Amino acid sequence: MTGIILFASFIIFLILGVPIALGLGASTAITILLSPDISISVSVIAQRIFGGLESTSIMAIAFFVLAGNLMTKGGISRRLVKLANSIVGGVRGGMSLALVLASAFFAALSGSAPATVIAIGSMLYDDMVKIGYPADRTAGLLVVSGGLGPIIPPSIIMVVYATLTGASVGDMFKSGMFIGIVIMILLMTIVLIYANKEKWPKSSEKVSFKELINSFFKAIPALMLPIIILGGIYSGILTPTESAAVAVVWAFIAGMFIYKEIKVKDLVPIIIDSAKSSSMILFIIATSTAFSWLFSFSGISKELVDMIIGMNLSSLAFCIIVAIVLLIFGTFLEGIATAVLMVPVLWPIANSLGINVIHFGMIVCISNVVGTMTPPVAVNIFSAASVSKLKMGEIIRGQKPFFIGYLLVFAAVVLIPAISTFLL
Repeated sequence: MTGIILFASFIIFLILGVPIALGLGASTAITILLSPDISISVSVIAQRIFGGLESTSIMAIAFFVLAGNLMTKGGISRRLVKLANSIVGGVRGGMSLALVLASAFFAALSGSAPATVIAIGSMLYDDMVKIGYPADRTAGLLVVSGGLGPIIPPSIIMVVYATLTGASVGDMFKSGMFIGIVIMILLMTIVLIYANKEKWPKSSEKVSFKELINSFFKAIPALMLPIIILGGIYSGILTPTESAAVAVVWAFIAGMFIYKEIKVKDLVPIIIDSAKSSSMILFIIATSTAFSWLFSFSGISKELVDMIIGMNLSSLAFCIIVAIVLLIFGTFLEGIATAVLMVPVLWPIANSLGINVIHFGMIVCISNVVGTMTPPVAVNIFSAASVSKLKMGEIIRGQKPFFIGYLLVFAAVVLIPAISTFLL
């Protein structure tokens, strides 16, 4: 009865359009008040909400969001785009290759899929279409390349997952780096195939070695950011939260004093935007903690674990089922919300089946990224639409070959645990 009230009320709130964070908190309160099996005070919700935020790892989320905004406003993304174009811009479809590579560079700074789409798309899309690149293919590639944001570290979704399960953030980042590079190479391969098949433009300009070196040196302050973040974590000198805080300081220095594109008057809007984005994520995490606690306290979690164990599912079968469920949830729930709602429910079962926490984490993270590319809640598509002014149907049609490639990598991650764990 408790489970029915809990999930039915939450689904009703979703249908009514109530914000996810409020829906999670309200359904928890309603269940405590109405369920005959629960005899605790509603005040426990406040305790669990504050307890859910009592983690230093969660602080990294706010720092990564602020660092990403400082990088976008500080001219860092433009230097990365120029460097990427200098490296791969001279072949047929070269600017599309540069788009993928620039997205990978920016992903190593922002950790956000829609931020990557908007930052790279606003710099490359119009110019690419003007010189003859197909608009729908370019927008579609932008959508899928933006999906590198939460995979190549640092990644906000990975920090959230590690907070929920106790997994090592550093190990999640190692796995994400390898898988992100695989996705990048596959996308670039698909680009080369379609560039020759559909006769995309080929740049007649040859980038000289001097220009390449010049672009590289101008991009060094930008490229220092992933070195600071990942080097600090892997060397053991800094925790993920400390690395994120140092990244904020360096992004500020680079934007204000090296590139000189951030003015003092820009700081307040940047901080306000970052606070809004961070508070939305943290509010979802906080209320989902209360929701998940009630799910466990009421015994529903144990019953679910016992039921699945009783089905004698293999770990592989369970991973496939979880992947399908998460893909479905990703079509109508935002990625962070899906993770904080489903991971506390699914991880105990995965753990009981002996599934590696990093392997399971990559299934969760990549499935959530796929959700950013699938309607109706497709933030990458909406972000690309805001840049390209194309309709959703046109973008979906253009992204098909790249999206299929992304799904093939996801399928390999689900079916072959070693892909996620061999670097650990």
